Amino acid sequence: MIFVGFGFLMVFLKTHSWTSVGFNYLIAAWSLQIAVLSVGFWHQVIEGKKEWQKIPLDLPALIFADLGAAAVLISLGAVLGKHSLMQLWILATLEVFFYGLNEAICRLRLGAVDLGCTITVHTFGAYFGLAACYFFDNKKAIEDKTQRCSGNYNSQLVAMVGTLFLFMYWPSYNAVLGQDFQQQRIIVNTVLSITGSAISACAVTRLFLLRLDMEVVLKATLAGGVAMGAGADLVT
Repeated sequence: MIFVGFGFLMVFLKTHSWTSVGFNYLIAAWSLQIAVLSVGFWHQVIEGKKEWQKIPLDLPALIFADLGAAAVLISLGAVLGKHSLMQLWILATLEVFFYGLNEAICRLRLGAVDLGCTITVHTFGAYFGLAACYFFDNKKAIEDKTQRCSGNYNSQLVAMVGTLFLFMYWPSYNAVLGQDFQQQRIIVNTVLSITGSAISACAVTRLFLLRLDMEVVLKATLAGGVAMGAGADLVT
């Protein structure tokens, strides 16, 4: 999901395809590595341990690090095409640091139920990306005088590979932190939710635009997986 799903989803910009997938690859790898340190550090701080301990390297540590990389890639979608690699590197480093703090507060201090990480990953990444837009020349992007802020037939066709990967693996993504019988319920809820969002998103664009808009198909069809994340283990 991180390298194929998000990577190919980002190639929808017609003049930014190679750059998008390349930046995604490098930044995801970097974010994953430093997220191991950030999450481990903030967990010890929030838990209030009297003595510092070595950060464990195990599967849960890699899962939380993967989630940290996902938060960065969500923010990347907000500033895509407006930044250099160095700017993105700084943005990713700062975000992973604050992601670890936010995740530790939500999960350890507040006891938030968020198995699908809608709160700690998707919402956090979205707002962090919006805040980052403040520091870029967004007026030029809105005017789009050079017509570079959209996709074409080929770029959006390739981007559909990312959408399909995310669609197929979202039930596993939501269920990875679940235990025993929880995982079955999470998968059932997520499959029903994400297929429902795919149908409804396409229906709405057909109703209001009188056609299937590819931007909607690429992005909005995945909304059900995100929406179900926070309550995926509940009887809904």
